[in-house]
Amino acid sequence: MRLEAKPEWLTVLPPGSANYDQLKGLLRNLNLHTVCEEAHCPNIHECWGGGTATLMLMGEVCSRACRFCMVTPGRPSGALDEHEPEHVAFALSQMNLTYVVLTSVDRDDLPDGGAAHFARTIKLIKEQCPEMRVEVLIPDFQNDLDSLRLIVEARPDVVAHNLETTLSLTPRVRDPRANYWQSLSVLRSIKKLNQRTYTKSSIMVGLGETQEELEIAFMHLRGAEVDFLTIGQYLRPSARHLPVVEFVRPEVFAKYKELGEEMGFKYVASGPLVRSSYRAGELFIDSVIRDGEGSSEGTLPTS
Repeated sequence: MRLEAKPEWLTVLPPGSANYDQLKGLLRNLNLHTVCEEAHCPNIHECWGGGTATLMLMGEVCSRACRFCMVTPGRPSGALDEHEPEHVAFALSQMNLTYVVLTSVDRDDLPDGGAAHFARTIKLIKEQCPEMRVEVLIPDFQNDLDSLRLIVEARPDVVAHNLETTLSLTPRVRDPRANYWQSLSVLRSIKKLNQRTYTKSSIMVGLGETQEELEIAFMHLRGAEVDFLTIGQYLRPSARHLPVVEFVRPEVFAKYKELGEEMGFKYVASGPLVRSSYRAGELFIDSVIRDGEGSSEGTLPTS
């Protein structure tokens, strides 16, 4: 089924800002990549201009080929830029950012999936930018517990891993190596490694899922003790990607938000333009973390 032009609620005006221009120039000079650009995120000007950004580690080529994703699939060939963690930490120390999300391509060609590289980047950012919140949106690392432990022990403020879609749609939407149950296991493992680590996941809608299927996915995520949930509209990056089945209306997103909150998520960001990394959500998550740091219940352990 072919849909017509995007509805008015998906229209975004790209305002300019000094922060946006500075960030873009600095990233280019250090040969760093952002998922904001790679994934053609509609919120890039709002986030970059407002103090948040999402950096993509370990290159531009992904070892997997999910049918919704704009990032280039291929063979990364085992090489990593060993200076990237230092470059990322230095770049962030020069920016007026309050919240950064680190994500990456999948690197199934590496023994640890790149977990040690990820962890080193987190630690350097924490050393050079102690006031900055660091969220990591990680691949599944093939559910390797040692790799996940490296991430958790680097002490990011939030660990995110995306379920992406419902159980029935997973084989059509995601790469065959990206399993629905495996993603839930990753999120569950993070909590087992450190119960006080905040976790987050994201689901796209408009791919043909039913509300009942979404409710089941929400329940599965809560069963894995996920704290934060984002729900956004899938937008087709190009003709070779999966078509949009439905443009979900804003009032339906509002219902999903209410449903998620009733199920016990600490925060639910739900809307047509919401993405896994989303400035408004990150601001709220920061407030949740600060509240937690002020109480014995939410304080993260020191070892």
